[in-house]
Amino acid sequence: MSAFSEAGKPGRGRRIILWRHGQTSWNVERRFQGTTDVDLTETGVAQARRAARLLASLKPDAIVASDLRRAALTAAELATLTGLDVTHDEALRETYAGVWQGLTHEEIIARHGEEYAAWKRGEPVRRGGGELETEVADRAAPVVLRHAEKLPEGGTLVVASHGGTIRTTIGRLLGLDPHNWESLGGLSNCCWSVLGEGARGWRLLEHNAGTLPEPVLGDDD
Repeated sequence: MSAFSEAGKPGRGRRIILWRHGQTSWNVERRFQGTTDVDLTETGVAQARRAARLLASLKPDAIVASDLRRAALTAAELATLTGLDVTHDEALRETYAGVWQGLTHEEIIARHGEEYAAWKRGEPVRRGGGELETEVADRAAPVVLRHAEKLPEGGTLVVASHGGTIRTTIGRLLGLDPHNWESLGGLSNCCWSVLGEGARGWRLLEHNAGTLPEPVLGDDD
């Protein structure tokens, strides 16, 4: 893929918007969700509707989503406004975290303190006996790229997924070392990050945004 038009002049490349789902009750309780299928709260539905109105104005060309309800229901709000179908893919699910799932962060620290500390240090850890972050990227990033490759020149793909999966996917698409993926920071509920297609591959244009992307005006554009 190229960010240049047929005439050889720079043009806006394809865009990938990675959109985290709305709030769930487990988010509020700070419980580790992983692949547990938790519904949106009323607040989460309202967040999704508000975000969908903003994202719809970008006229996306395609929507893909995790099949877990919290992401699928978030994506459905955008589908309603755009008339697009949503393609659901289990490869976009959140990181499977084994016995950590359903526990609060405090409970995880109390029961699995060494494992938790190692994860926070950036070591490759199978949290709760689950997936490595690199394994999540191995399953999710190819799905995102496959759908992005189908976009028209200058097209936009919206991916409704989960915080951990989005971070690992961004890290993989940017070519960052896995140890540095944590430096991207987390996404708030129903916020998104934007990757743009540049001459040297994908680059991060927006991170943890809740408003429409603005063009970069300056020497670094």
